[in-house]
Amino acid sequence: MRLNILWLFLIIASLNCSASRVIDNFNRDWRYVLGDVAGAEHPDFNDSDWQHIGLPHSFSTPYFLSTDFYEGYGWYRKNFHVDRKDLEGVLSLDFDGVFQEAEIYVNGQKAGVHRGGYTGFNVDMTPFLHEGDNVVAVRVNNLWRPTLAPRGGEHVFSGGIYRKVRLVKSSPVHVAWYGVGVTTDGLKASNGKSASVNVDIELANTRAEKGEYTIKSILKSPEGNAIGECQSRVVLSGDSLTVVKQSFDNVKSPRLWHLSTPVLYSVDTKIYKGSREIDNVTTDFGFRWFEWTADRGFFLNGEHYVIKGANAHQDQAGWGDAVPDGAHRRDVAMLKEAGFNFIRGSHYPHSPAYLKACDEMGLLFWSEAPYWATAGPKDDGSWTASSYPIVEKDCEEFEQSALDQLAEMIRIHRNHPSIVVWSMCNEPFFCADGTLPGVKKLLTRMVELSHKLDPTRPAAIGGAQRPLGDNRIDFLGDIAGYNGDGGTIADFLNPGIPNFVSEYGVTATLRPGKYDPGWGDLWKDDHWRGHDWRSGQAIWCAFDHGSIFGPALGNMGIIDYFRIPKRSWYWYRNEYGGIAPPEWPVDNAPAAIAITPSSIEASTDGTDDIHLLVTLLDGEGKEVTASPDVTLEIVSGPGEFPTGRAITFSNGTDIPIIEGKAAITIRAYQQGNTVVEARSEGLPSKRISLKFKDGPEYDASRHAVSPRPYVRYVRDKGERLATFGVNSPTFASSAAAGHAAGYAADGNRHTYWQPEASDNNPSFTLDTERGLLLRDVNVEFVDGYECNPVMEASADNVTWHPVDDVKASDMRVRFLRLSFKPGATLPRLSGISVRGVL
Repeated sequence: MRLNILWLFLIIASLNCSASRVIDNFNRDWRYVLGDVAGAEHPDFNDSDWQHIGLPHSFSTPYFLSTDFYEGYGWYRKNFHVDRKDLEGVLSLDFDGVFQEAEIYVNGQKAGVHRGGYTGFNVDMTPFLHEGDNVVAVRVNNLWRPTLAPRGGEHVFSGGIYRKVRLVKSSPVHVAWYGVGVTTDGLKASNGKSASVNVDIELANTRAEKGEYTIKSILKSPEGNAIGECQSRVVLSGDSLTVVKQSFDNVKSPRLWHLSTPVLYSVDTKIYKGSREIDNVTTDFGFRWFEWTADRGFFLNGEHYVIKGANAHQDQAGWGDAVPDGAHRRDVAMLKEAGFNFIRGSHYPHSPAYLKACDEMGLLFWSEAPYWATAGPKDDGSWTASSYPIVEKDCEEFEQSALDQLAEMIRIHRNHPSIVVWSMCNEPFFCADGTLPGVKKLLTRMVELSHKLDPTRPAAIGGAQRPLGDNRIDFLGDIAGYNGDGGTIADFLNPGIPNFVSEYGVTATLRPGKYDPGWGDLWKDDHWRGHDWRSGQAIWCAFDHGSIFGPALGNMGIIDYFRIPKRSWYWYRNEYGGIAPPEWPVDNAPAAIAITPSSIEASTDGTDDIHLLVTLLDGEGKEVTASPDVTLEIVSGPGEFPTGRAITFSNGTDIPIIEGKAAITIRAYQQGNTVVEARSEGLPSKRISLKFKDGPEYDASRHAVSPRPYVRYVRDKGERLATFGVNSPTFASSAAAGHAAGYAADGNRHTYWQPEASDNNPSFTLDTERGLLLRDVNVEFVDGYECNPVMEASADNVTWHPVDDVKASDMRVRFLRLSFKPGATLPRLSGISVRGVL
């Protein structure tokens, strides 16, 4: 018996000594408070009255498309245990995203700082840990910073640890954070019949002593079988980072990653000290090649594809940006189902889980750095600020911020085969007077850095439709993406470089909306049909999203904020996917409630949730348009909605039920069986059972979820009067050569729009892309034109009203149209601006 016990002890000891990297989920059991609290970094700080929450989390939860959001600080704290053996290695925290500045304290000492809200980062906690109980505290703020990208943008910028966190236990000698890069060579030359696989491995030695190690890479098939192996012996200096290069030559007949067959291979990278494995990292990748061409469009694996794309923001109803991996996967699946083959990640790096879903489902992805801006006042201090600093002392630090986040994006996402382009920006031309040279210099630096860090992918300039003339920015990169009216502006038709309509449509509508695609200006001259020289187009946008400009911009999705399709989604599913639309709801009285879950079970580690769709039915089981209030309540078991244990859908509120449908997601951090009940006055209630798994057992007495009643966040700022027009989309009945419509709104009085001489009914339209209470309109003409145009305003570009009537009403409008009488003198419009209240 003694020999058996000794033998068992030796086996356990051997397993412990050879244990490789361990990654633990770190999303459960955090404490959180909104506001800045002195001393909260100290381990003995009393946080018992803070909220008990799980990650991902947002300052704004619950959030339902309000224009305003809290700006300031929030604190997060978590207790965790460290064993003595763990202290022999390196313990770090892997964050996928914190918006936008994070200070990490471990046992009261500052362990790290990260600035930038859309890229992940790693914090080494080892020097600050001790055996037993430890405390990590994270101070987060989402304050606007003049030196931090982005300085502005058309979204909301809520703070929080809004993506997942992992505790990583590794050897003192290990593969660095996202330290493996895999590329394939020779696919195009061999027409996909063979390729070499190159593996760059960055190794970190945190010991003071140098040592000799064996680095082994194992190439694995999609089924997980080893099909190749190579190894190197290296001497690593103390406290060093070292790059080791390995390759698998002449891999025969690889199965290509394709839209219809998204096949993934992998490389296992292992580090050995003698015969003992001390680290192991798996990296997925795909065999594929692609080309963006200036005259023939886009090719994947030698096959021509018209890009059928959609822009996508990350936020969802109730939770805002704090969306788990499983919900991102559902978003990708909805676009795949509708027949889209391309997603533009608007306008920042999306989570690794989002890209993993694209890899596995077969969608191409445009990954964008968080350098963008929007219309509105260009003064510092708000999210409409100039894309480039207006104070000289801020320029160097701001440029470094944009470059750092670009580099982080590329490092994190470089192995995803779905990514076929790195985008530097979106609409950076929304900048203050005199800063355009800085914009162009920064874009040039970003393109150069992109080429250096990843020579295998092109660098794009997204939203490159302004300025016009000699200051164009579309030629600064390898690919130009044109938004809005850029898809039809003469200067950008067949521009001689690879190009793409990165945004079209821009149609705001509540569900259900119209059964049509909303091509927007692409209707003009049939541009929606495409051109040989254009790679394709992406609709703005896939999903409703939060916006600093409110619903006039936030409701432009083909799927609503609650992830219920609008009728335009069904149009695309029919046109692109060949799936006929369903029968629309009927105007019958409701008789029953149905609850449709996306799944009946989910994990409890903060990476998953369940989408619940509520539908009202008539006596024959048909969907109805009637929309009485419906309440969902968790009557037993673990789980929470963004509002707590219950949520009510009511038409005309921010949490609506429309055409007899409503939806929300439920998540849990403890395991158990959950019962959710739907109730509506006068209808029989409906219950559904769900299972949450792989977590601590739910105990109602210890895991109570407090109500989080929704109140729309409103800042006390009074009437927000702003001026719009410069660099906004413009459309005209015609344009004389050299005098495109965009010149009327470029901020330059020396350029102007002029219709063609043959145009008998000249008209000019400005799209502010905002829902405004109109206060004033200012137009300027080149000297010599005296005829006053007829000025009208519209909310939808369909129904028009005289401007004077609109100014005297509480009507919100988006479009302004000038109509001119035929005459001998052609109008030469050199400036236009609109003042209104957001």
